[in-house]
Amino acid sequence: MLLTRLLNACHHFPGFVYESARLCEQSKTIEIDVRPRKGSKPICSCCNRPGSGYDTLASRSFEFIPIWGFAVILLYAMRRVDCRECGVKVETVPWAIGKHTLTKAYMLFLAQWARKLSWKETAQSFRTSWEKVAQAVEWVVDWGLAHRELGTIRALGVDEIQYGRGHNYLTLVYQIEASCVRLLWVGQERTKESFAKFFVMIGKRLCEQVEFVCSDMWRPYIEMIALHCPNALNILDRFHIVAKMNKAIDEVRAEEARRMTRDGYEPVLKKSRWCLLKRPENLTDNQRLRLRDLLHYNLRSVRAYLLKEEFQQIWDYISPVWAGKFLDQWCTRVMRSRIEPMKKFARTVRAHRELILNYFHARKQFSSGIVEGLNNKAKVTMRKAYGFRTFRTTEIALYHALGNLPEPPTTHTFY
Repeated sequence: MLLTRLLNACHHFPGFVYESARLCEQSKTIEIDVRPRKGSKPICSCCNRPGSGYDTLASRSFEFIPIWGFAVILLYAMRRVDCRECGVKVETVPWAIGKHTLTKAYMLFLAQWARKLSWKETAQSFRTSWEKVAQAVEWVVDWGLAHRELGTIRALGVDEIQYGRGHNYLTLVYQIEASCVRLLWVGQERTKESFAKFFVMIGKRLCEQVEFVCSDMWRPYIEMIALHCPNALNILDRFHIVAKMNKAIDEVRAEEARRMTRDGYEPVLKKSRWCLLKRPENLTDNQRLRLRDLLHYNLRSVRAYLLKEEFQQIWDYISPVWAGKFLDQWCTRVMRSRIEPMKKFARTVRAHRELILNYFHARKQFSSGIVEGLNNKAKVTMRKAYGFRTFRTTEIALYHALGNLPEPPTTHTFY
């Protein structure tokens, strides 16, 4: 079967003909000449209307999907259009866009592989450059963002992740409903001004339809959610609540271990960090034996550990009323414990009491588990590239991996 016939079957466009193909063995490329069909009029690149031909420019090359390890180049002499509305303009061709040297099919092909591999590995596999892979992904993402449908948004998840060096953060907003889990927006920094751009993007009508928002205790997030989503329950991130408690326990353990070493006591807390921080069901056999020995000592670290395990009972409640009573009683006991890091955590819990209880008002339907899972995927996406140099490139990569965006239509699906 002739290659031109194969292309006419899988990559055909009315008004254009694949005229001839030739193999260049030295450069390992296949060059294919494309010409306009007789009688077809060029299309203006500004108004997309057909017009009479003005003249013909020099031949341009467009990269197509490689075949059997050979690069495929489409050669076409662009025509200029004498458009009544726009004047003399270069025609638009259906297989490429603007001044891009890659065909749409090749850009979609590269973008699909870039979702599975790193951009560098994709470029090496198809003997192209990293810049061309980035260009392909950017075009696919821009097309997807322009054609995606937000629909009705019922539940959101908001969190930040660190990128680059120093205190550089990205604000990520996800849709976390059972029927739709996707990245909706990426913002630079974690400030009110940055987060406000998301609500401007979705509009006031969709903001009022949001029923649940999962977030952490970062105050700018809480204030902006209350301002723009008045009908939503702001559910505090369970993951970050437990993380703050673990941080308090670790401070107690470290301070007590230093004090015991300084006073000449036996270092019973040595190598006990994960025994106190892990859940009992996740302990190894050695850690379980180590914890059993520690519980025989009357140490502040042990008392803090017992308070932590007692706090875990709150997640078993169903009624927000009874969960609130348990929370109040637990905070009272902690404030009497004279363990300062735990008292600091209890004050934080009291300050965010209503937001914590919203987890029960929402009948435990939404939590931060999905958000943390998506954050891990976002970190893996950035880690595969060992970090991106600019925010724009990072934004494109995250949308491409997590945005669940529609893709441009093609004449044929390439496997």
